[in-house]
Amino acid sequence: MKFMHISDLHIGKKVNEFSMLDDQKAILSEILGIVDETDVEAVVIAGDIYDRGVPPLEAVELFDSFLTALSNKGKIVLMISGNHDAPERIAFASNILDKDKIYISPVFDGKVKKVKLNDKYGNINFFLLPFIKPAVVRRFYPEAQIESYNDAINTILESIDINTFERNVLVCHQFVTGALRCDSEEVSIGGLDNIDSSLFSKFDYTALGHIHGAQFVSKENIRYCGTPLKYSFSESHHKKGVLIVELNEKNNIKIDKILLHPIRDMREIKGTYDELMSMKNYTEKNRFDYLHVTLTNEEEIPNAYEILREVYPNIMRFDYDNIRSKTHCDTDFENISEMKSPFEIFNDFYKLQNGTDLNKAQSEFIKHVIDGIGGNAK
Repeated sequence: MKFMHISDLHIGKKVNEFSMLDDQKAILSEILGIVDETDVEAVVIAGDIYDRGVPPLEAVELFDSFLTALSNKGKIVLMISGNHDAPERIAFASNILDKDKIYISPVFDGKVKKVKLNDKYGNINFFLLPFIKPAVVRRFYPEAQIESYNDAINTILESIDINTFERNVLVCHQFVTGALRCDSEEVSIGGLDNIDSSLFSKFDYTALGHIHGAQFVSKENIRYCGTPLKYSFSESHHKKGVLIVELNEKNNIKIDKILLHPIRDMREIKGTYDELMSMKNYTEKNRFDYLHVTLTNEEEIPNAYEILREVYPNIMRFDYDNIRSKTHCDTDFENISEMKSPFEIFNDFYKLQNGTDLNKAQSEFIKHVIDGIGGNAK
């Protein structure tokens, strides 16, 4: 059996106030083309279908058209909700959609939805585990010791009856220890959401969502496919794509990556004003990319941002990299607390941001706040 693994569509997302909807529409159309070219039997969507729990109408309409197109092609769909999705909305009408071979994880009720498919080699069992938090799992396993995400996932997977003689695929949306994060992801403080990859040892393939960079964790059959589009400049070097997974007989698996081609890339460019404005350094197509522009001129160029936007209309971030900017930013934070009081540190920060010191009323207020939390404002 051959299936496609995608995740983290984040339909409806805005990046630096730029709507990504047109880009998402184009990339989903390309994915449908790859579905045809590769003749996959199923498409696995490992969570974060939308960017927020209550997505805008345009996002719902776009995903509806994508799902309808897959159904019209006779493809099986297996999907779960991610941490950005509202599981109740994603699971709406799931029992009805099962009849059309569109299988959706239900709101977690202590069990994991199992979908049994088959091919010439026998059964393939897909387990659809939506994003969950430990507090949710404790409700259904009151006797279990669940203090972490790892405990929660381990408790759930231990409760599943897995026939290890058959092929088994887990679809999951969690952070696996060792995976590399990006700036566009939600991060739990202290790594509290970490899951150990050893929990997936009974599965022939684990289709992961949540991490935006494509990668495998500890073993090649434990995979993040990554987002189909770049959603932060920390991803500017990524090669986005979809994974094509071919499960043959037991222990015989083939995984290929097919690259995607967005209508606009997300890039970082750096140079002097004259260099960036020179026609030899951009093309009619790539000047419309989403850009982080860094000027290296020592002197400030009047209206540089506005003029550059005439050439590069989709500048998302603009800054300077020169002696002046480095002087403003390079501060010895390790020793600053020994040299200055909390009030002086705050005043320096305020001046850096606003170009002026705190006024008398502001100073008295900040000193009162610092004293109130046990600091020494003087």
